[in-house]
Amino acid sequence: MPAQLFAVLDGRIEIKKTASTGKETILRTLPAGELFAAPALLGNGSSPATVVAQQDSQILTIERTALLALIQKTPEVALQIIAILNERLQQLHQVVHGLASERAIVRLAQLIQAAAIAEGTEVTEQGLQLRSHLSYYQIARSIGITYEECVRLFKQIQAIITYHRGGKILVLDQVKLNAIAQGEYNL
Repeated sequence: MPAQLFAVLDGRIEIKKTASTGKETILRTLPAGELFAAPALLGNGSSPATVVAQQDSQILTIERTALLALIQKTPEVALQIIAILNERLQQLHQVVHGLASERAIVRLAQLIQAAAIAEGTEVTEQGLQLRSHLSYYQIARSIGITYEECVRLFKQIQAIITYHRGGKILVLDQVKLNAIAQGEYNL
């Protein structure tokens, strides 16, 4: 199979990595409009992770030769790809730093904030409802904790954030969520 770059046209995908121990980590979740598999395209042709569709998705594939031809005609495309890769590298740096130095509750709050920014929220009488639905499993695998620990964390902060069946998350107190995400709020 030739090296390709992919773009999510519609739907949502997860990028996962499985360790030799069998532990699975969700590296990121990509909505429509995002590119993926750039390391395979620009590197040795193999992808360092697994891609799984979370819902029905439409994926655009761009073969390496076509992309290189486009870059020759329009060099700005290369700069845009570099900008995307730089942003992903910064995100990965934050994830690694968080896993090494931040408490799980801080990582949870930061994940919820990132989901709110990426997918948006809807204002309700109770608070801000995240548009994206995140299961305990997805959250746990994204912030490096167990499913059980994820459930316990949500119980600890139920006055700030509520979790409902189907991955619906409601932010009741944005100020306290921000304080937790910055490591400035102790429960």
